[in-house]
Amino acid sequence: MYVTSQDAGGARLSRVRRPAQSQFILGLTASVLALAAGGAAGAQAPAHAPAPAPAPAQVDAAEVRRQIEALRAEQARIAELQTRTEANIRALEASVGIAPPPASGPGPDPMKDINPIARDAASAAPPPVPAPQQSAPPSRFAIAGDLRVRAQRDSSNDHAPDRHSGQVRGRLGITYAVNDVVSVGTRIVTGDYNDPNSVDVQLSNFDNKFQTSLDLAYAKLDYGSTQFYGGKIPQPFVRTELVWDGDVTPQGISANYKLPLADGSAFKANALYFVIDEQAAGPDSTMAGAQFVYESPTLGPWKFDTAAAYYHYSLGSTAGADAGDFRTNLRKPNGSYLSQFHLGDLIVGASYSGFGERWPLRIVGDYVHNFGAATDADTGYGLDVLLGRASKVGDWRVGYGYAVAETDAVLSAFSQDNTSLATNYRQHMLSADYVIYPGTSINATWAHYKPKNAYDTPAFDPRDWLDRFRVALLVTF
Repeated sequence: MYVTSQDAGGARLSRVRRPAQSQFILGLTASVLALAAGGAAGAQAPAHAPAPAPAPAQVDAAEVRRQIEALRAEQARIAELQTRTEANIRALEASVGIAPPPASGPGPDPMKDINPIARDAASAAPPPVPAPQQSAPPSRFAIAGDLRVRAQRDSSNDHAPDRHSGQVRGRLGITYAVNDVVSVGTRIVTGDYNDPNSVDVQLSNFDNKFQTSLDLAYAKLDYGSTQFYGGKIPQPFVRTELVWDGDVTPQGISANYKLPLADGSAFKANALYFVIDEQAAGPDSTMAGAQFVYESPTLGPWKFDTAAAYYHYSLGSTAGADAGDFRTNLRKPNGSYLSQFHLGDLIVGASYSGFGERWPLRIVGDYVHNFGAATDADTGYGLDVLLGRASKVGDWRVGYGYAVAETDAVLSAFSQDNTSLATNYRQHMLSADYVIYPGTSINATWAHYKPKNAYDTPAFDPRDWLDRFRVALLVTF
């Protein structure tokens, strides 16, 4: 049978033995052996020995047959119960988030950010989920979400007027386990549905109602070490915001594979076919990408990882794009992109636990090169450092990041939107997170940035450093 228990990882099920059933089986086995021994002794007895009375022997055999039939019925019932319980375990694990894919499997968890280095409080832990009662049927549904309220101040060194603004972001997602293999998920978010890399709503427009849309609607096939997604899907790649903004959810199909190795290391492979723009009469815009990841075993207090990816964009149509998609990439006179985008991306990370449980150190470097660029402004790189955690009440985490992205180093439609420049920037960023209550944290971020060159973004003065300061309250559930 199975019972529920609670530990640091959450609710889990475990098998417990049934001593009464074991005694019954042992007793029955002894009876059968005794009966067999008695029969053998009778066969070897001398001819002059008195024959045993037939009635008791017939009674014993009938009793044994009855017990055997009862045991077989019990075995069938136990097998059926075990089959149902194993299915319930899978559904229960999915409902309470035990062993999410990013931690133990290859696939992404749409409710969590798998960015190797976070720039905000998105990783604050949600409140613990209470263990379901043993008598209650496990739920196949899982619900998660967050709400962020943020204040922002923009300023520059040339004494231009400062701007003060506020933003709200809300996300609510639900998944349903259809069976042990198939699940479906969706998520409703605030923000402009035409903006792929932001779900924030600006507080403005004479108090108009917020726009909402679906940024996830997918089916998932889970085969343990391999997972497939189709639809409007979670981001499948290990990434930093140099190449992929955290709000981008591709549309298409993806696959994730994980191979644990004997020494504690792991090899992963991720792939995506991204449908960007489809035209009934004309070429489509798509992206085919693949990534290979290696995670080292624990080496004392250190652990290392690396991810190498190639993203091949085929931008045959831009009919569905607008100014918010082109952003700072260079364009031809006819409005199409000047460059092709064939990106090679290398991420290297290191984690250090020698400062204690509350102060893990995470260092991540990212280098990207556009092999299809029509200009020499084709490279980007960044370095991020995080110290501390943001998962329990009283936790602090501080971070520093430095990044440079040349004008056509990445496709700006899907890169970071933390500042006014999607590419052609040199940027410093400081951040701090503090967890004030379970599932509730505050974040402060300061970005200090300017254009890298003067001619690709003429609206910005390359001598003028710009500043963006943000303070946010984040609630996760």
